[in-house]
Amino acid sequence: MDQLMALAAEVGEALKAQGQKVAVAESSSGGLISAALLSVPGASAYYLGGAVVYTPKARVMLMEIPREALEGMRSASEPYALLLARTARERFGATWGLSETGAAGPTGNGYGDAAGHTCIAISGPIEMAVTIETGESDRAENMRAFAAAALDLLKRALG
Repeated sequence: MDQLMALAAEVGEALKAQGQKVAVAESSSGGLISAALLSVPGASAYYLGGAVVYTPKARVMLMEIPREALEGMRSASEPYALLLARTARERFGATWGLSETGAAGPTGNGYGDAAGHTCIAISGPIEMAVTIETGESDRAENMRAFAAAALDLLKRALG
């Protein structure tokens, strides 16, 4: 967790320096992205909120993403990660939406993705989505790796 907190501190400082704000929609990282961002003193200057969108019901209840918006996509994919990031940004009025969706393990998901598969995305002044494959089945390690990859993607976008 120390590495996540250090990375989140860098992201938080960059967001504060640029006067920007972030909202998070995460799934298999289980809230670690938000927890890391909120571990930084002064997080209220840049963190607007987040949701753990772990199930289809959570997607509807927390993000209000209707089933029709998912036509042609599935969760744990780059298009779905972008949809989550865009929705978080728009709903919170943030500069950035940051999202993660995948399969932490120890087994894969119902779509055939192996444990250690995740897609992360940012939506803001630039949009980007990437797929990460850790090749590991350790759930807790994958959750940390997913959160770190998401924070690193935002850090790179912030310059």
